[in-house]
Amino acid sequence: MGETDDELLKNFFAEVSEVERENEVQRILSCFKLNAFEYLNLPFDSSPEDVKRQYRKLSLLVHPDKCKHPQAKEAFGALAKAQQLLLEPQEREYLLSQVNAAKEELRSKRKKLLKKDNASKLKSQVDEGKYEQQYEKSDEYQQQLKMKVRELLTEHEWRRRKMQMRVY
Repeated sequence: MGETDDELLKNFFAEVSEVERENEVQRILSCFKLNAFEYLNLPFDSSPEDVKRQYRKLSLLVHPDKCKHPQAKEAFGALAKAQQLLLEPQEREYLLSQVNAAKEELRSKRKKLLKKDNASKLKSQVDEGKYEQQYEKSDEYQQQLKMKVRELLTEHEWRRRKMQMRVY
């Protein structure tokens, strides 16, 4: 980001209303705790550069000096932690492995579903793979993926905690 981008960003945030800032704090605080992508409101295929850019933007939005929401500091901290996780190769790798596992699960579930559906036109499109790529761009799919990732991350965290309890 050059100096001009920085100025533009600052001017933009000067105009952001308190309501928008407070809404963003609410959004952050209601995020699913184990998914750093959710905190930064980013798709799973975001690059580290996207992560840095988005963090900068959102952290300015909820900065405790600028935002009067009583939990602004908490939201600000959550964003910082999310960025840290997504820029840490092992953590990022772990999250993405869960995303891929979720995709696989959704794909095989969908294949079974489409096998039952004998509409031959649909079947031929599916075989070509075009239909799937299109489907995976849909909001419906993105929402399913998000929920499936939540499910897998929760299962893993639960197992991890159970293991820890055994250790102590």
